[in-house]
Amino acid sequence: MANQWQIKRLAGALGAEVSGTDLTTTTNSDIQDIKALLTEHKVLFFPGQNISPEQHVAFGHNFGELENHPNLKNPFTDHPYIFELAATQGGVADEWHTDITFQEQPSIMSILHMVKCPEYGGDTMWTSLEQAYDELSKPMQQLCEGTTALHDAAPHSRPEVMAVHPVVRVHPETGRKSLYVNEHFTRRIVEMNNTESRVVLDYLTDWVKNPRFTVRYHWTPGTIAIWDNRCTQHFVLNDFEGERVIQRVTVMGDQVEAAAQPVAQPWVREGRKSATSRYDRQMRQYFRERDQEAADV
Repeated sequence: MANQWQIKRLAGALGAEVSGTDLTTTTNSDIQDIKALLTEHKVLFFPGQNISPEQHVAFGHNFGELENHPNLKNPFTDHPYIFELAATQGGVADEWHTDITFQEQPSIMSILHMVKCPEYGGDTMWTSLEQAYDELSKPMQQLCEGTTALHDAAPHSRPEVMAVHPVVRVHPETGRKSLYVNEHFTRRIVEMNNTESRVVLDYLTDWVKNPRFTVRYHWTPGTIAIWDNRCTQHFVLNDFEGERVIQRVTVMGDQVEAAAQPVAQPWVREGRKSATSRYDRQMRQYFRERDQEAADV
């Protein structure tokens, strides 16, 4: 690591601020150091950067294949690998989430450039899904490890875009286990009936918000943040006035590995249809389409 880098840890669970480096001139050795720091701290902040969209994208390519966003359009910036959110265009991500979990191969990591931010408010919080898992009781850990969950892109008006992932996943580099459900994209515990699923999901999506698992960051213009989507969620505080503009590149291709195999088959309602059958319609659609795709191969 370059001798001039200063690393400041920001919270007990996760988060570090890195100063003394210019991300537009990184070497291969610098990229390896950043990867090591990200494994250790889960989210990194690099204040005082002066980076163009093209340099932002070039930096992101050091970590893997990029995708802008499968469902949303940029309000201002026309670039195939940049995803942009502006507050005046309804762009405030104020629900806890992990990026793009509605895809079979979701995001590995995200790299955000804070282009413009208010003087106060608009902070972002991240939570450690590894610590959230570790502090569950053993019976709850076992329950979660034996289940999977359905995720969809309904917040982006695409409820038909769906994926099923384990409720507890394993980080491919560290082997640590994480909870992998979020309030924004996760709809259903697959192996439970709807009533049971609501209880468990409500508990887990509330549990990950425990302040002990989190870090909160106050932005300054030009800051670059990098976070590991395999073990974190994040949330924007919608408590500001004025404009807030972020640009993000998203490293894709995550292979989600389950901590354990499901202990049961997907829950399927038996008997005649009823008013409550609507709760199972989406899950039936997902498995019907999946089975059809398998039959077509």
